[in-house]
Amino acid sequence: MTNSRTSGRPGEPRIDGGRRGVLVGGVALAAAAAASRTASAQTPAAPKGPYRSQSSWLVEFTGHKGDKGLAYYARPEGAGPFPAAVVIHHAPGWDDWTMEVARKLAHNGIIGIAPNLYFREPGSPDDQAAKARADGGVSDDQVVGDVEGALAFVRARPEANGKVGVMGFCSGGRHSFISAGRIKSINAMVDCWGGSVVVSDPALLVPKRPVNPIDYAKDINCPILGIFGNDDQNPDKAQVNKIEEVLKSLGKTYDFHRYDGAGHAFLASERPNYRPEQAVDAWQKIYAFFHKSLA
Repeated sequence: MTNSRTSGRPGEPRIDGGRRGVLVGGVALAAAAAASRTASAQTPAAPKGPYRSQSSWLVEFTGHKGDKGLAYYARPEGAGPFPAAVVIHHAPGWDDWTMEVARKLAHNGIIGIAPNLYFREPGSPDDQAAKARADGGVSDDQVVGDVEGALAFVRARPEANGKVGVMGFCSGGRHSFISAGRIKSINAMVDCWGGSVVVSDPALLVPKRPVNPIDYAKDINCPILGIFGNDDQNPDKAQVNKIEEVLKSLGKTYDFHRYDGAGHAFLASERPNYRPEQAVDAWQKIYAFFHKSLA
């Protein structure tokens, strides 16, 4: 495996490198509390080891225009405080892969919250995704409003340290880029192969997506990590080059990693494009980036 890296920080030169889840009434409550104390006394303390325990559950958040939606919330065990990241799902929807990403973050000491951007549609998550995609996707304004709601939810949690990043895959990478440009409180952004960040055909700028995402680059004030496969077609090498060119010209802090032998969705272990060696390397870079940027 080879991976090329480029980074940009104000005042620094470009760097090239290689490798790299009611009780009510006083009597009932008292009984429950006593039982809980007894159970706690009988449960041995968890042994220390190299892996972190975690908890995950579904939560309700307030999204765009006050709409109530569901999100998957995964947090490391312990008092914290922990950094956090909003996981923006890809075009196929709010699926097992999205939940896996949130859990992987929690396993590595980072709260992950993954909002369902298609929650307004009826049916199962698969039905919602099919309906949303048939309708041409969701609007950028709606996504940004939902991301803001997820940010507000996690910042209000007692185990969170207040620093929250965003990360997304495919269309979610594009949405991460847009969100980082429009939401000033985002502290870090990870773009994993975000497609159509650079739009060269004006006909593709439609009412739901009226602004070329690269035009938001000037408004991004947080550090950026980019993860790309050199065999990808959207974004292809030329598009990634263009994104980097713009970020560099604006003096933005960014770090791009491009992997040979990898295409679109190469981190997704459930898909045929999965590339384990490149994925392991990329995940380590993601964890390190968030811990550094969200400390």
